[in-house]
Amino acid sequence: MDGALNETIDPACLQEPPLAIDVIKQLDVFGVCLYSLLTIMSCISLLLYLEQCVYIYKKLPYPKKTTIMWINGAAPAIATMACFGMWIPRAVMITDMTSNCYFAVVVYKVLVLMLEEFGGSDVFLERFSGETFRINTGPCCCCCPCLPRVTMSRRMLVILKIGALQYAILKTVLSILSIILWTNGNFDLSDLEITGTAIWINPFVGVLTITSLWPVAIMFMNTNIHLRSLNIIPKYAMYQLVLVLSQLQTSIINILSLNGTIACSPPFSSQARGSMLSQQIMITEMFIITLVTRFFYRRTYDTLPTEECDNKENSTVLVEHDV
Repeated sequence: MDGALNETIDPACLQEPPLAIDVIKQLDVFGVCLYSLLTIMSCISLLLYLEQCVYIYKKLPYPKKTTIMWINGAAPAIATMACFGMWIPRAVMITDMTSNCYFAVVVYKVLVLMLEEFGGSDVFLERFSGETFRINTGPCCCCCPCLPRVTMSRRMLVILKIGALQYAILKTVLSILSIILWTNGNFDLSDLEITGTAIWINPFVGVLTITSLWPVAIMFMNTNIHLRSLNIIPKYAMYQLVLVLSQLQTSIINILSLNGTIACSPPFSSQARGSMLSQQIMITEMFIITLVTRFFYRRTYDTLPTEECDNKENSTVLVEHDV
């Protein structure tokens, strides 16, 4: 039965991704223009990021400038890796894992940025120590309004940091392990059998991702009202957009290609064609995000007002409201 089924399938649909030279040979005029345009977009994203790094290095103090450099590099790094994956289809797994490892560090850096906007961990604790933070936020507990609020303390802040940092460390370790297994033929994304390694590693990575996003969301939901003058909301929105496009969108396209929804087109198999489409879409999206993110981080903002100023403003608003 399986043999008869395989006879009806184009042999090209069962082959490995093509080599880079095969990709170049099958390009027509439209393909050459498309690949050239996407390559130029990824190069512009990278050049804009390098220029932005020079600006940040000169204008901002340490350690905030290193944190912002990391966050600003998310979209250009993903676009650059997507460009390599577009030209070299057999390297897609390595380029995707490199992008994901970089973004895993960015998740932690977003939490660090919010702390540094207050002046660092010590100043943050002086301002919020003893206050209660709500933890019923996404992606873990947004549907649990009954969860008690927790008191902010140095221990609680360390737990939040570890919760975000563990993804950056474990994701890198698991990516290296996956590449080692892949070179030996033991890691295959299309192998959904219980004995396959991908069916065990990928869900575990998903749990790590959700666990790391939760501390960042807790920090943002409880402090964004104090950081609105620094445009923290659109900055956080750009970070969330990169997350959705680089993780969720790619996963959906991979699932569609595994199911055969995305038809094969020689020399591309169904899975290779899905990866190619994902890389091309990603380059365009990351190029736009690079331009938008550059606008928010290129500007200089006034220093954050102290807690006494906030209390004075709040008391003034209350008095005017009572009158």
